[in-house]
Order: sequence, then structure tokens, then C-alpha cells
Amino acid sequence: MRRRVLWTVVVAALGIGLWFVLHARSTGRASAAERGPAPIPVSAAVAESGSINVFLTGLGSVTPLATITVKTRIDGQLMSVNYREGDTVHKGQPLVEIDPRPYEVQLEQAEGQLAKDLAALENARIDLRRYETLIAKNAVAQQVLITQQSTVQQDEATIKSDQAAIDSAKLNLTYCHPTAPVTGRVGLRLVDPGNFVSAGAGTALAVITQMQPMSVIFTLPEDQVHDVIARRQTGAALRVDAMDRDMRQTLANGTLTTLDNQIDPSTGTLKLRATFPNNDEKLIPNQFVNARLLLETKTHVTLVPNAAVQRSGTSTFVYVIRPNRTVTVRRVEVGTVDAQRAEIKTGLTPGERVVTYGVDKLTEGAVVEPRETGDGSAVVP
Repeated sequence: MRRRVLWTVVVAALGIGLWFVLHARSTGRASAAERGPAPIPVSAAVAESGSINVFLTGLGSVTPLATITVKTRIDGQLMSVNYREGDTVHKGQPLVEIDPRPYEVQLEQAEGQLAKDLAALENARIDLRRYETLIAKNAVAQQVLITQQSTVQQDEATIKSDQAAIDSAKLNLTYCHPTAPVTGRVGLRLVDPGNFVSAGAGTALAVITQMQPMSVIFTLPEDQVHDVIARRQTGAALRVDAMDRDMRQTLANGTLTTLDNQIDPSTGTLKLRATFPNNDEKLIPNQFVNARLLLETKTHVTLVPNAAVQRSGTSTFVYVIRPNRTVTVRRVEVGTVDAQRAEIKTGLTPGERVVTYGVDKLTEGAVVEPRETGDGSAVVP
């Protein structure tokens, strides 16, 4: 009897306990059902009024304003090289020396011939004056006077020829010392001292590239060219940034200089030239760059992070967070977009909060819990 009573008490206790457990669960479920679904954690940002730049980007190549191959204009032996490879040479600086001795001899010969012909001219003039005196006295024939006048004219022409020979010899002596035509960086040495250089063979002595300033030639699609022309007609100086291949680092800042006069029909693009001071010489000829042209800066526009803008087919929308922490879908019109922000033309006003991350779980009217992410992309009240 005692065992039966004990088992009865145990079973009753277990039944009562089970009833309490089931009742508590049902009560919790009912409370949860009354509270509704749990809030969805999202990241949020506030639409702001600010400025955004309108950039046009094209592929470009660094092109120097001047690249000059210095060649010999005379024949002779190269005596010395007066520059070091890779040095910056200045305009008028001597580069090499070609043996000047043959041309010094030519100059002496021309000067000697000039002195001889000057003496002959002076003698012819003396005879002409004497014949002019005698012709007045009818002492000589008229033909003699005319012949002597022609002799004087021939000697005068000979003097001009001699002077030209002297000038030519002096010019050849100048060519023995070629100088830098522009200021720039000289390349690798092309001819070693002791070699014979020839003007007929077109022997190159050095290559000089102007490094400052430097230009970048880049292309833009023809449908963007009219905007650039319109901005230039206002007299605005358009800034151009030379970017690396990954568009992460700015190599140099310059200004748009000129536009080509025709569009390439095979690519539908137009070439443009931008000029850069290149004081640090980061731009190297034939270097590939991305040219980013600043067309204009829009001010007092509504801006949101790019992550807030969602696209579905042909529609563009954002999730706007209401004051009661529910979301609603809002169609928007997007304007200019940069690496971080997007311009909202219509559909949103500054001060409204939009969802940036966590939109994959959202529906119209969903309850959200804005949270700040570790990268600072979210803004919470």
C-alpha cells in the first residue's frame, strides 16, 4: 500500500509539473505572437545635402611635349661625350664634341681666299678709276671701260662667295659642338667616343625628352565631348587627374589643354590633351594612365551611400526607415555617382534614413533594428 501511494504521488507530481511546463510554453508563444516578429538588424545612413563631383574618365598615355633625337650634321670623329646617361640637360648645353680640326683648316683656306680676292678687287677698282679718267680724254676705247666695269662686278661677286665659304666653315665648326635644343632628360648613350659619325648616315648622338611640363593624351566617347566643349566655352579651366591603373592613386594634377579636331570613326572617341607640371617627374613617357576630367561640381544635392541604392529590373529604389522603425520602399531617380555616394534627384529628402546593409531580408512594412557597423557605414539615432 505504501509503495502504491508513493508511486501515485510521484506520477501526480510529474503530471502537475508537465502541465506547468506546457502552460508556460503556450503562454510564451501567445505573448510572442502578440508582440509580432522580431526586428531585423540592418545598417542605416542619413541622406545628406552636399556636393558631388562629375568626372569623365578615359584611357590615356603619357606623351612628352618634345622628344628630340640629336643627330650630327657633319662628318667626323667623335672626340668626347659631355653628358651622363639619364641626366637633365639644359637648353644650349654642349652634348658631344666632334673633331673640329678639318673645319678649322677649311675656315683658314676660306679666309685666305677672301684676302686674295679682296686684293684683286681693289686692283680692279683702281684700273676702273683710271679708265674712267682716260675715257673722258678719249684716250681709251669705250669697250675697255665696259670690260673693266664687268671685271669689278665679277670680283665683288667673288668676295660674296668667299664670305659664304667662311660662314659655312664657321657653321661647321658650330656643328662640331652640338647642344641641347630643349631642357629635358637625356637617354642612354648612343655613340661612344672614337667612332666616326656621318651626316649622310643620320647618326644619332642623343635622345632628349622634355619632362616638365608633361602631357597626357586620352580619349572620351563622342557623346561626352559636347559637355566638355560647352564647359570650355565658358572659360573654365578643367582639371584633369592622372590616375594609376587601379584608379586608386593620383599621380599628378593638371589642366585640359586642347581637343583634337576630328573623332576617330573606328572607336567613336575624341583625343584630348592635358598638361601637367610634373615637378616630381612621376609621369614617364609612354606610361599608361587613367585620365579623370572634372567636368563640374554639383552643390546642394541629396546624397546617400551607394549601398543604399537598390535596383530591380528597370526600377531604382531605397528602403526608407520610418520613425516607428518600419521600412517602406521608395522609388528614386539616381544622378551622379562616385566611388562612395550617389546623388538622388527625386524621391528622397535630406534627413531621411535609408537602409544600407541587410536589405536582402526586408519587405514592405518590415520592422528593423538599425545598428552601426564596424566600418562606420551606418548611422543610428
